[in-house]
Amino acid sequence: MRHDPSRARWIAASSELLRALRGSRSQLAFSRRLGFRSNVACDWEAGRRFPTAQQTLLACRRCGVDLARAFSAFQAACAPLLFSAEPLAIDRWLDALRGRATLAALSQRAGCSRYAVARCLSGQTAPRLPDFLQLVDAITGRVSDLVDLLVPIEQVPSLYPAHLQRAAARRLAFDTPWTEAVLRVMETEDYRNALTHRPGYIARRLGITIEQEAEALEALTQAGVLKRSGDCFQSTEPLTVDTAGAEGELNRLKMHWSRAALERLEQPRPEDWLGYNVISTSAADLERIREILRGAFREIRSVAGSSKPVESVALLNLQLVTWNQ
Repeated sequence: MRHDPSRARWIAASSELLRALRGSRSQLAFSRRLGFRSNVACDWEAGRRFPTAQQTLLACRRCGVDLARAFSAFQAACAPLLFSAEPLAIDRWLDALRGRATLAALSQRAGCSRYAVARCLSGQTAPRLPDFLQLVDAITGRVSDLVDLLVPIEQVPSLYPAHLQRAAARRLAFDTPWTEAVLRVMETEDYRNALTHRPGYIARRLGITIEQEAEALEALTQAGVLKRSGDCFQSTEPLTVDTAGAEGELNRLKMHWSRAALERLEQPRPEDWLGYNVISTSAADLERIREILRGAFREIRSVAGSSKPVESVALLNLQLVTWNQ
């Protein structure tokens, strides 16, 4: 894959991940445990060469990592595809993860050619660990969540600060839900190009009170997600927030955004699209519809994650409510 300016980050993260996986073993002992005759761990940790993504995950399994549990926690819908071929179907998993996001969008965000991305997704190329991490982050924006499920994330310093920010933003998404929307507005070109923070601008754009705007900004600043620089607020990088959590608090968060959509329904804007359909189907077709919605949700997240320039902020609610026995 063609290198982009952030390539050094993925090389460093790969070396750190492999070092964390080695644990207290010597490099030579670790290499031998993985079935290599030479001391490959020395080269890996020095960044001279790297294993493929498949070799890395098999090494994780050899060291006691429950891959099924890790990948289910990261993205449950796509996890089964990883284990659909022996020893692992990296290409099928990546292709399912990206949904219908275009190769052009993914290559732009990953900083590599469409040809290289296409070869990884089709299985023609076995991506090396740095390429794999780079591509997963291009698709999801939260590769550190996956790394954290494989090794202790604090042992991967190249990803740890952003991971902490994402964890803080995730917590705030539950405690102060409007913070997530405030962050999205602050990622737009219009806000970023302003020389100063304009109190009330975010509130007007989201249709919330100026007090709610101030509360969200204060919470984000206190959590370290934002920094105040003169008259401006800054975040180190755009954050993709995964709000998976306990069922009770996740349902409360869904209720918040459902109410936000309901309030908009009372005074819709011309660009809004709000529709419904009451249907009757077979059990098999209902499951097909459910999978279509899940696929659409993943696809939209992927498209949004790689969209440039950032000009708009929107709320997407997908619901399928059944009346069965």
